[in-house]
Amino acid sequence: MMSDSLWTISALIVILILASAFFSSAETALTAASDARMRQLATKGNKNAKIVESLRADREGLIGAILIGNNAVNVLASAIATSLFITLYGEAGLLWATITMTVLLVVFAEVMPKTYALTYADRYALTIAPVIRIVVLALSPLALAIRWLASITIRARSDEDTDREEELRGLIELHGADGDDDDRETQAMLSSILDLNELTVEQIMTHRGSVNMINAEDDLDDILRRVLESPHTRHPVFAGTSDNIIGVLHVKDLLRSIGHLGENVSENGNGNKFVQDIASPAYFIPETTLLFDQLQSFRSRREHFAVVVDEYGDFRGIVTLEDILEEIVGDIDDEHDIDLPGLTPQADGSWLVDGSVTIRDLNRALGWQLPDEDASTLAGLVLFESRTIPMPGQEFRFHNIRFRVVKRDGNRITSLRLWSH
Repeated sequence: MMSDSLWTISALIVILILASAFFSSAETALTAASDARMRQLATKGNKNAKIVESLRADREGLIGAILIGNNAVNVLASAIATSLFITLYGEAGLLWATITMTVLLVVFAEVMPKTYALTYADRYALTIAPVIRIVVLALSPLALAIRWLASITIRARSDEDTDREEELRGLIELHGADGDDDDRETQAMLSSILDLNELTVEQIMTHRGSVNMINAEDDLDDILRRVLESPHTRHPVFAGTSDNIIGVLHVKDLLRSIGHLGENVSENGNGNKFVQDIASPAYFIPETTLLFDQLQSFRSRREHFAVVVDEYGDFRGIVTLEDILEEIVGDIDDEHDIDLPGLTPQADGSWLVDGSVTIRDLNRALGWQLPDEDASTLAGLVLFESRTIPMPGQEFRFHNIRFRVVKRDGNRITSLRLWSH
């Protein structure tokens, strides 16, 4: 009779330990399961994924119910085991019960089930979700009472705001940290998408000094020759001064119009009226526009080309849809592209660089980390860091890079030589 009772109590303890393991693994799986994966499955009609999402929508209620169930079975198992060991070993049974239950609960009710649940979080969460929903519903009155007691005892912080963007950046970093080249490429692209809300068009635009522009008052032959020599399809058109942008000339429109004119092209002489008739209206944007906003504007306006101006309305440069896309996916080269115009390697390992080359393009081409917060071009960086307008031959060392001014045109630095050691 005593033997039967012993086996019954032992079986009950085992059942309670298994119940504790279930609650422990459920807590780990439901908190570690991927939000994105559950969302994807839920949109495809997976019922268990929808249950997981509904449970995680009230995390406090979910965790509260699981903890109540877990602690209840742990306390009950420990109490029964203590009673059993005292019956068997007298007062020494208390010590043996403590040691035995600690080992059993830690190994079989905590470490092993939580390790399994963490390893197969998504699959396990989908499996146990219906059962956990029943447990949460059954224990919700007690969980609400405990939550109310905790809320009046511990005042919640009103300024606690989880930075979802930083969390997402961290997940992206983790995704690419131990991955292969494809994973790292994906990481760079996803990070670049988040950067669109922090970068302005000023940081990626082609500076006015590097823009191929068309003077509307030139002869048509000169305009045609300049357009055909350029690798670009769109060109800002100015009249009088370069700040007076009157439109944007597309090569296709120019060639189509010239084809219609035929032999009368040379008779037009000055191209002013001709170019104004075929040039599209210029789309002006401020240099402080965020890349994300500009991408949306390009899409809504069905534009690919914008003229960038400063706060005074002066022409600063141009930005294209391709420029923004390259910030996400990297350089998009075609048969007319040069690796980086204005960047020439030298025999001694240095680089000869035009002052108008943007810092972001240089960093991307050479894998450097020069800052671009205070200047967008290389010449601007030297002016900012040196706090002077240097003469040719002067050298500086900033950010572990050695700079030598090679040429200067007036107050504008046109050429520099750089060493990375």
